[in-house]
Order: sequence, then structure tokens, then C-alpha cells
Amino acid sequence: MIVSKNKSIILYDGVCNLCNKSVQFIIKTDHKKQFLFVSFQSDAAVKLLLQLNSKKTELNSIVLIDDGITYKKSTAILIILKKIGGFWSLFYFFKIVPKRVRDYVYDLIANNRYKWFGKCEVCNIHDTTENKNRPI
Repeated sequence: MIVSKNKSIILYDGVCNLCNKSVQFIIKTDHKKQFLFVSFQSDAAVKLLLQLNSKKTELNSIVLIDDGITYKKSTAILIILKKIGGFWSLFYFFKIVPKRVRDYVYDLIANNRYKWFGKCEVCNIHDTTENKNRPI
């Protein structure tokens, strides 16, 4: 699989409304165009996860691959916000909160995301104009 250099890859649940809105937010605020997006439901995600030997990755966890390092859950979110920069980078301060606590809150939201935010039948992010220039 060919990946653009200097790009971080975000793997996300493509049928989750919260995840899709989060990706839309990142696309709009990432003025440096430093992220590529891959839905867990895509063939590209399967190949990428096999390359990373990441069989334990669950569909309820965002995954960030940055400079060859894989980050999951709350740590992935904090690094994404830091990379976006500006006001959003201030949230990286929450890195001082123990990972166990951050991931507990993350898991609480992730385990209820379909109930609270809904679910779509298919992933619709890859069809957006903003992401057409960003596929993996």
C-alpha cells in the first residue's frame, strides 16, 4: 500500500455518525492537509491493519498512524488536535490525565456512540469533495 509521505493516517468507523462528523471537523480545520482518512469498513483499512499487524484494533477505536507509530483512543484524539494546531492544540494539555482515565471516558462514549449519535448505512466521507484529494 502506498502512503503519501508527511501524512498521518486516521482510521475510523465509517458508519458511525459521531466518527463521520469528527472526520468532517478534521477536514475543515486541518489547513495543512496533513491527514488521510480510511474507514475501517474499507479494503484499504484491512490491508493497512494487516501491515501493522494490528489484529486487536476494534471498530470502536479511532486509530492514528503518525510517523510509523500507531496511537489509539484518547491519545490519538489528543495528537490529532495538537497537529491541527491553534486553539485545538490546547486540548493536548489533557495528556497529563492518566491514560486509563482518558480511555475510560473514550470507551464510555465509543460504546454508546450509535445509541447517542446514530449510525448510517454506508460510509459517506470518501464521497465528499474535501476528501477526494486525500485518499490513501
